[in-house]
Amino acid sequence: MPDISVIIPVYNASEFLEKSVASALPFEEVKEILLIEDCSTDNSLEICMKLTCQYPKVKLFQHADKGNHGAAATRNLGIEMSSCSFIAFLDADDYYLPNRFDVEKEIFNDPKIDGVFGAISVEYLTEKGKQEFQSKFTNVTLTTVNYPAEGKEVFRGLLGLTTKTFGTFFHLNTLTVRKAALQKNKLKFNEILRVHQDSDFIIKLAFQCYLKSGIIDQPIAVRGIHDDNRITKIVRYSPQYNERQFLLWNSLYKWSRKNKPYRDAAQHIYLQKKAFELSTKKGWSKTAALLMAICKDPKILKTKYRFTYTHKA
Repeated sequence: MPDISVIIPVYNASEFLEKSVASALPFEEVKEILLIEDCSTDNSLEICMKLTCQYPKVKLFQHADKGNHGAAATRNLGIEMSSCSFIAFLDADDYYLPNRFDVEKEIFNDPKIDGVFGAISVEYLTEKGKQEFQSKFTNVTLTTVNYPAEGKEVFRGLLGLTTKTFGTFFHLNTLTVRKAALQKNKLKFNEILRVHQDSDFIIKLAFQCYLKSGIIDQPIAVRGIHDDNRITKIVRYSPQYNERQFLLWNSLYKWSRKNKPYRDAAQHIYLQKKAFELSTKKGWSKTAALLMAICKDPKILKTKYRFTYTHKA
């Protein structure tokens, strides 16, 4: 049976935290639940302290300066402080379902498997949160992949480079990964990214480690959708959205220059980076940069740039 550290980054999550922790406690394979408190302005820290007193599995950590460092740095601290052979993640406003670790024991009997992932559903906690989520992710009640996949097929699927439609993605809450694989490949969350650091991490992980799909036809965890979900508040193809997308793809581009993924994957990453870089420009400089990009590689017109270019900057 795998021994698992569950890492929960905590920032202003007092309303949800106890339910989140309670969902991870019953699993025999979960040996510790690490609450990494990131300088909340509500009473999350007090709840964390209470939970550590109630449950021996629960441990509390903060950054050395007790400051706010964001989700990426907070998860990185959790990885550093974990003591188990396997790591799982859980957002403080989400929770696990009873089948969360049903396939881990069998799958990790194969030493080549570094990580396993599954499907996640949504629970609408507020009407406003529901409207914001559904306006961006129409009819998406289950975030999953469309077919069983493993190895490089997962990496290529995440970039949309497979012959079949891979699916909507997979969520960090459904990932269980060997800590040794993260250490061997020096994989961490990019602390420059205040959002999308999970997408950045997952794509890099899928190339550098051997991942395999687990339960993908039913949820193993639940996302809580409420008024304060940051990812649903940004208007798609707005200047703020484009800037955040550029930071994500620029991070992947810098990584690809060093790690040399497949040629079509490297090209895809470059074109996405360039498209969102262009979307941040204005006026004649934007037009000139677009024309130069088209001359260099006309495929840029097949990226999301065809949407971002028409948006008023």
